[in-house]
Amino acid sequence: QEKASEVGFDWDNVADVLKKLDEEITEFKDALKKKSRDEIEDEIGDMLFVMVRISNFVKVDPEDALRRSIAKFIHRFNYIETEASSQGRKLTDMTLDEMELLWNRAKKENS
Repeated sequence: QEKASEVGFDWDNVADVLKKLDEEITEFKDALKKKSRDEIEDEIGDMLFVMVRISNFVKVDPEDALRRSIAKFIHRFNYIETEASSQGRKLTDMTLDEMELLWNRAKKENS
């Protein structure tokens, strides 16, 4: 992406890149409807590629951003497990709504 950007093969602003992301999401949804594994994989790759470009536009290292999101997910999921255990429950016995409630509580406590 850097080489392409250096020679002017790039979007002018982040708003244009966001439009491209919308386009790629639409193409991904179409691929899902077709149930074409190859097309689904291609579109996931395209979405990730555009997300990296967005990251560069806003001066965020995409790998750091992903690591940060993974850490947040792990922390919140551990919270759900701990809370369920303190209630004497297993996650497999909880509804999605019950787990979502705990997830949102974890988000509030760590925001």
